[in-house]
Amino acid sequence: MPAREPLSPARRRQLIVGLVVGLIIGLVVSLWTGFWLWLAAGLAVGLAAGAIMKPPGDDDGSQRPTRR
Repeated sequence: MPAREPLSPARRRQLIVGLVVGLIIGLVVSLWTGFWLWLAAGLAVGLAAGAIMKPPGDDDGSQRPTRR
């Protein structure tokens, strides 16, 4: 089994931002509806969005040439 690479700082920040946004949205929706499980759902969605999204600054090196 190959060794796993550690998370880059940009990737770690992306996951943290996803969790914070999910926490805020889950908290607002759970307070609005009175159903506390929306908080857990918000955290799950935030974590998933943070894991799926590509962190800013990570590109595959393929850039379009600039026109003059």
